[in-house]
Amino acid sequence: MQQKLIGFFGILLLLCNSCMKWDYGDDITDFDVVAKGLFVVCEGNFQYGNATLSFYDPANNQIENEIFFRANGMKLGDVAQSMTIYDNKGWIVVNNSHVVFAIDPDTYREVGRIENLTSPRYIHFISDEKAYVTQIWDNRITIINPKTYSITGYIEVPDMDFGLGSTEQMVQSGRYVYCNCWSYQNRIIKIDTETDTVSDSLTVGIQPNSIALDAFNRLWVITDGGIEGSPLGFEAGALYCIDLSSFSIVKSFSFKTGDQPSELQISKDGETLFWLNGDVWKMNVNASALPAYPIIEDKQTKYYGLTVSPETGDIYVADAIDYSQQGIVYRFSKEGELLDSFYVGITPGAFCWKN
Repeated sequence: MQQKLIGFFGILLLLCNSCMKWDYGDDITDFDVVAKGLFVVCEGNFQYGNATLSFYDPANNQIENEIFFRANGMKLGDVAQSMTIYDNKGWIVVNNSHVVFAIDPDTYREVGRIENLTSPRYIHFISDEKAYVTQIWDNRITIINPKTYSITGYIEVPDMDFGLGSTEQMVQSGRYVYCNCWSYQNRIIKIDTETDTVSDSLTVGIQPNSIALDAFNRLWVITDGGIEGSPLGFEAGALYCIDLSSFSIVKSFSFKTGDQPSELQISKDGETLFWLNGDVWKMNVNASALPAYPIIEDKQTKYYGLTVSPETGDIYVADAIDYSQQGIVYRFSKEGELLDSFYVGITPGAFCWKN
């Protein structure tokens, strides 16, 4: 469930706690192993249970769609949110099915799952036996044991505005994990991984929706400014740079009121930022101003997801089209030249690199 739809969906989610029925089948596909490539996580439509997973092989420009269903004979679930590879397993967070699946990244077959989560968004691994799962509409971050696929505890997140929990992406520096509190929130929280507690928080602009850690141990944050009529307020979105040694804002850049910047990404060397704001934008982390022109212009598309290849620097942008038909992923060179495009599932919103 991405930021663009959550305001409406969040209200529905509070009113109805839908449960996914896992329908198993016997028609199983064996896939040829591809050593490197890109998983594309497609949300599907809220409460339709039509989330899907695709895999793209950049070396051969080949796409395989519906790989979770084809490999397991069952649907992925309702609103696939994100995916991470850790310990040679692909961890797929499925928000409205309240589950995190673990799959073999070569065969795409399920090897385990964590269930009974409230509304999971992202997973971050602290060690082989501890990981954090952020949630929306829950004032807690769930602690899990990846070895046993079990919930072992919770991190209470204090001072959530309007009593609504919303924790999102996580990055780690040393013993601390930093997490943006997004929907109807305006904070970055600092979590001590040794005590599993929130040790500090920092107020930024309204609705920080994505974060990235640069090569100089600074945290970058994009805020979208909220929506008109929000009880938290409505303002121009901004890009913040936070020094982690002092946990303070050292630089900030404002967007135009009404812009919706999102999907902050960073290059492998940690020196170049990318984000979506209608177009695709690129900026060096030491720049003194926002860029004047995008690297990739929006050609009447609904750019919804973004990633940058850690090997080639190629830029991949997901186009949700109308959120009801198959989406498209465009592959651009690091200079912004279109190299390839391919159809995936409904509402492609997240990516995960297999390297």
